Amino acid sequence: MLIAFEGGEGTGKSTQAARLADRLGAVLTREPGGTAIGRRIRSLVLDPANDELTDRAEALLMAADRAQHVAELIRPALDAGRVVVSDRFAGSSLAYQSYGRGLPLDEVEQLSRWATDGVWPEVVVLLDVPEAVAEARLGADRDRMEGAGDGFHERVAAGFRALAAADPDRWVVVDGTGPVDEVAERVWNAVAERIGPA
Repeated sequence: MLIAFEGGEGTGKSTQAARLADRLGAVLTREPGGTAIGRRIRSLVLDPANDELTDRAEALLMAADRAQHVAELIRPALDAGRVVVSDRFAGSSLAYQSYGRGLPLDEVEQLSRWATDGVWPEVVVLLDVPEAVAEARLGADRDRMEGAGDGFHERVAAGFRALAAADPDRWVVVDGTGPVDEVAERVWNAVAERIGPA
């Protein structure tokens, strides 16, 4: 089973993905950057110096990362009977490159499905926090994505909520505010309802 964590910047995905993976004894990974090739792609996409990177090039780089990630890490783990928890997956491309950047949703989804060769999460956990909370968590030192302006992050957050509303059998929305342990319990309860207790 593949479980993906989604959400905007500063929502606590990385922390909660690690907590859930530990509780499930799952393989923990992330996008972009779950493989050696992916880490090189990550550095390109997130480097604030790369402000000339076009929206379509960004979408293609994320798809390339995902294709490598699935082929090298996720599919072999699933084939071996492991649970995989990924900090971001295709939902991030849909929210960031479609809702955030304005690229056509159907084209970005088709690109992601082609890149994954049919691998798609059974459960998607959306961590949702108010914009002010996310801003406070991020601080001043930001990468290329974190530093995007002109309402980008508001569009991304709205996109995540729309994706969750459109596919409630797959997506669960969890309040990401409050102490880490409390959020972890909310995540566990939401996921356990979908997969059954470990």
